[in-house]
Amino acid sequence: MSNLHSLPLPSTVQNSASPLDTARQLAATLAESAVERDRRGGHAAAERQLIRDSGLLRLSIPKAYGGPGTPWRDVLKTVAILAEADSALAHIYAFHHMQQASVLFYGNAEQQQRLLSESLRLNQFWGNALNPLDHRALVTEQADGSFLLNGDKAFCSGARGSDRLVLSGWHVPSQSLVIACIPTQRQGVQIHQDWDGIGQRQTDSGSASFHQVRIAADEVLIAPGQRLSPFASLRTCMVQLVMASLFVSLGRGALETSKRYLHEQARPWLSAGVDTSVEDPYIQQRFAKLWLQIKPAQLLVDDAISQFETAFAKGHALTAEERGAVAIAAAEAKVLAHHAGLDASSQMFDLMGARAANARLGYDRFWRNTRTHTLHDPVDYKIRDIGRWLLSGTLPEPTAYS
Repeated sequence: MSNLHSLPLPSTVQNSASPLDTARQLAATLAESAVERDRRGGHAAAERQLIRDSGLLRLSIPKAYGGPGTPWRDVLKTVAILAEADSALAHIYAFHHMQQASVLFYGNAEQQQRLLSESLRLNQFWGNALNPLDHRALVTEQADGSFLLNGDKAFCSGARGSDRLVLSGWHVPSQSLVIACIPTQRQGVQIHQDWDGIGQRQTDSGSASFHQVRIAADEVLIAPGQRLSPFASLRTCMVQLVMASLFVSLGRGALETSKRYLHEQARPWLSAGVDTSVEDPYIQQRFAKLWLQIKPAQLLVDDAISQFETAFAKGHALTAEERGAVAIAAAEAKVLAHHAGLDASSQMFDLMGARAANARLGYDRFWRNTRTHTLHDPVDYKIRDIGRWLLSGTLPEPTAYS
């Protein structure tokens, strides 16, 4: 894990508060086994229990339902801290908060009270089976207003080992998604341990199957054909900001790891004419250039999170234009974080040299994790959205990815 005091700190990790201290302590523990667990892959049951025991799962539950009502900027700070140590478990942890927030974006007052109070009381871990592009899981409406879900879903991050699932099913008559929240242990739910990505190897992002799974009417968050309000569609902006936070944190982790290696293990090149690697002007130049990508990316992430927080506080009074402004800010942040994370995690080897490529060190995990997660949705379409807005003033159309 990186020493958060050795590089200049962005605003996302300043002004330490109790949840941030807890996240730092947890990150230090996760860092001890991160290389070995990345190599092993599979389900990190013990480490997920550490996250559960930390109390951090409750952060995003509003005070109205008994939770601490932690501001989103601080929730995402804890994500960033964990991601520098172990981006796979930070991914699962971030998605937990995203799924809980789904109830705030989509649910009615009764659902919010019931589901979030229960989650707080039982210290639940939430998982994801929502993948809006995968229409293989179909919902059919029953006479009593309930639904039956049948079929498969891919990319179900955090579903294994979770207590609750936010899921979607395709409703053929309305040609729309139905989104619901059910207990993971519901009869007919089968979570497969089949994730085999080159990175993010402990995110449990494999598939799930549903066999005659009953969804009660009061478990449905988005009904067939229901149009999303600007506030409900703000959830997509949160997803993008979670991604951006993870990407830039991976870049920071890679850069800090490189710095530590340069001080402790690297040898100067024979023609450098210096005594230590950190004195090499070419290494200094490359390190500075990478930092000059990380820093503006972090500043844009901070700014976008601030805009998101303001929009979230408006609730259903949020306008489409206000929502669109947050979408642009999130797109800007994600594009810079995408490139900063990839460049830092790749070029760290140019900084450290050939011996750093030893497999036992596990430094390649930074690039593999960044490369895998940045494929969530194409960055080119974010750039297109920004360019179109700059040239014509057209805000991104609200979708599950924009």
